[in-house]
Amino acid sequence: MIVQKKIKVAFFTDILIKDLDGAIKTMYQLIDRIPEDRFEYMFFCGTPPKHEFKYNLFKVPSVVIPFNISYKLALPGFRKKTILEKLDEFKPDVIHISTPSVLGFFALNYAQRNGIPVLSIYHTHFISYIKYYFKRLPFLIKPIEKVISDYYRKFYNNCNIVYVPTQFMINELVEESGVDKKPLKQWHRGLDVTLFNPNQRNKEAIKKLTGNNKPSLLYASRIVWEKNIETLFDIYDEIKAQHLDVNFIIAGNGVAEDAARERMPDAIFLGYLDHELLGDVYASTDVFVFPSISESYGNVVIEAMACGCVPVIARGGGSQALIEDGVTGLLCEPNNPKDYIEKIKLLLNDKALKARMQQAGYQFTSHMSWDNLTDVYFKDITNLAENKAIKE
Repeated sequence: MIVQKKIKVAFFTDILIKDLDGAIKTMYQLIDRIPEDRFEYMFFCGTPPKHEFKYNLFKVPSVVIPFNISYKLALPGFRKKTILEKLDEFKPDVIHISTPSVLGFFALNYAQRNGIPVLSIYHTHFISYIKYYFKRLPFLIKPIEKVISDYYRKFYNNCNIVYVPTQFMINELVEESGVDKKPLKQWHRGLDVTLFNPNQRNKEAIKKLTGNNKPSLLYASRIVWEKNIETLFDIYDEIKAQHLDVNFIIAGNGVAEDAARERMPDAIFLGYLDHELLGDVYASTDVFVFPSISESYGNVVIEAMACGCVPVIARGGGSQALIEDGVTGLLCEPNNPKDYIEKIKLLLNDKALKARMQQAGYQFTSHMSWDNLTDVYFKDITNLAENKAIKE
């Protein structure tokens, strides 16, 4: 009997804490579906999982990012010799790099020196974060954005395959950052419909939470400045100014949470919710409010839509590509709170319109299967490994 050789994949990511953000949730959709009879994975990361992790893992030294203390940056230079020894011993057929960080470029350089194909996923639209991180130093914004564009080109142009979630983001990478279109491949994000569906609706639970039967608006995501949280504050102010009789619910946590609690004292803060509880909240609220213009995709928009919580979101960033304006949700001028309020009122006052949008949202999200997407991923990994073997 001939035993087929397993394809070896070295996977590099700065952080592997499950459910920390949308990017890591996507990684775990792949990790949890690794066909262990055909693939062997080794992970290199700066912040390892907190749960039991069954795969071979090497911890890379890391430091806290000064302007975002929720994240740590892996610094492979401090263990360079050991990491190279581990890689040489493992002999990867393919290298998966999550992001163009210091660790990402370390892995890319190793791959180039050794003729190993590279697959990456465009998870995070870093360039859009700069105006939030450097708003007090505005003269630095353009130069830093140029540096990031240069990094994008240097990194992604040297990958064999780069998954990008929407055509909108592909166009932006090509047109604004000058990334070569050749390695870019549209690869949507999937959805777990067992967790995110309208059957999770529980109005009594929301009533216990709020103490009333008012319509409920929901923001669900990390509470961080790069999500355009200041516009969320302005929307809250406009709700108050117009005496809109609604509940304003905030699900999530992050570095801006204390400021958000102080700035929106009558909002209902739920903190971090696991997927199951989050699905219940989506399905039991009425309108999903999301002002972020920094998304490469926006998992939360799709999750809300699948549960029947109609999205009212910014016309900006990758998330806008997920909405057919006036059909599956409503798009707003990114920093105009009055526009959000007008569209929220439109949904709350027109039940037939809301029902049509809910139905269109269900239909749109019903085709998003993680199983299909991960099949594409493992086929691409296999093809890269086989092409490498032919060249050898």
